[in-house]
Amino acid sequence: TNPGFVVRITQAGLDYAHQQGVAVLEQELAQLKLPDISGDFRIRHVGKVHYEISSLDLRSFHLPYSRISLVPSVGLQVSISNAFAEVDGNWRVKLHFIRDHGSFDLKVENVYIKINLQLGSDASGKPTADTSNCSTRISKVRVHFSGKFGWLYNLFHRAIEPAFRRTLEAEVCQIVVKSVRSELQPYLRTLPVTARIDARAGIDYSLVAPPTATAQSLDVDLKGEFFSLAHRSTVPFAPLPLAFPPDHDRMVYFGASSYFFNTAGLAYHGAGALVFEITDSMIPKGVEFHLNTTTFSAFIPQLEKMYPDMLMKLRLSAPSAPFLDIGPGGVSLRPVVDIQAYAILPNSSLAPLFLLSLVSNVSAVMDVKSSHIVGSLKVGRYGGGAARGSARPVRMLQSIMNIYASNILLPRLNARLDEGFPLPLPDRIQLSNILLRFHQVSEGQHPARLEPA
Repeated sequence: TNPGFVVRITQAGLDYAHQQGVAVLEQELAQLKLPDISGDFRIRHVGKVHYEISSLDLRSFHLPYSRISLVPSVGLQVSISNAFAEVDGNWRVKLHFIRDHGSFDLKVENVYIKINLQLGSDASGKPTADTSNCSTRISKVRVHFSGKFGWLYNLFHRAIEPAFRRTLEAEVCQIVVKSVRSELQPYLRTLPVTARIDARAGIDYSLVAPPTATAQSLDVDLKGEFFSLAHRSTVPFAPLPLAFPPDHDRMVYFGASSYFFNTAGLAYHGAGALVFEITDSMIPKGVEFHLNTTTFSAFIPQLEKMYPDMLMKLRLSAPSAPFLDIGPGGVSLRPVVDIQAYAILPNSSLAPLFLLSLVSNVSAVMDVKSSHIVGSLKVGRYGGGAARGSARPVRMLQSIMNIYASNILLPRLNARLDEGFPLPLPDRIQLSNILLRFHQVSEGQHPARLEPA
């Protein structure tokens, strides 16, 4: 399934995210609980020595050099080098009649950790992450023992260093796996796969495929589809392929195709939100005509005989969902508006008079504020009417429509558009230095691209 919305995270974005992730991993490793170590080793001409290492306390674990890399068709790889740790603890040794105990300081240096992250999506369309591979290599362990028998400690030292190395290498990867599952995975699940917009509509941001890693970016394909909260139905048109321009300078790119915006029109049209009414009380006082049968009798003489001096009501509706077009100059659409005219009878019931269709040119200005896509509409003058009835009072209705659009309809719609529609962002992410561009791609692909750095 082609996406209606794409999020592209570049190497610069991953570098920033990895700073936060490595800081969390460093905290997790600093809380590592090491098990007690015990064993035996033989000294030539002396015999068997039994040792015990206990009360191990990891004082610090530092990850000074690390990098996250894109692995095409696989996912992400985190490489950590020159890490080091410090451990305190107690020791006890037994050799025939010799028994001794004390404390020790241990420094682990030149720790190398390599982690492969497998990215995917679950049944609900939320992103997932798990470790597909983890390896740890420690090249240097230095131990300093306190005690009375110096010659014994040197032998003890050679036996204990490999034991420490094996224990730490195993424990580090266990912490990595645990940290990915307890920290990274829950954080990724804060990405909203559905976002409620208002009482009528929501947005489906579920993943349509697992994230794709390339040599330059991590692309996440989202459904990007508005839907009616009252009754969700299948969209009668399919999204076209959404092609990104080959830019990778910023941290993150958002691509929204015309499919994304056109499903908004479909959802609100299906929810009955694109129906408006005009009454005489809405006509500004300075206008020289009123919305009544007397005014329209100049165009339709029979109104004076059938409904003398009665107020009228106009009901505006879209016969179909409006479709917009995205081009290099921005967003535009030409909605058809059906105008049903009624006479308001003395008992407040409505008598249908005529039906007229008008077409208007509408342009949209878009921006991003507070992680929301916001916008405003500008409506051109209504024109090109075709009456389905016995008369064509086009000019009068055009004037009424222009007055209504300028004074009532546009302020109402623009107030709603100023609230905006949320971008798909996990918790605690804020965007800055945002740039919005419009692109028209070949074969009918019309993506709008938002580029926060």
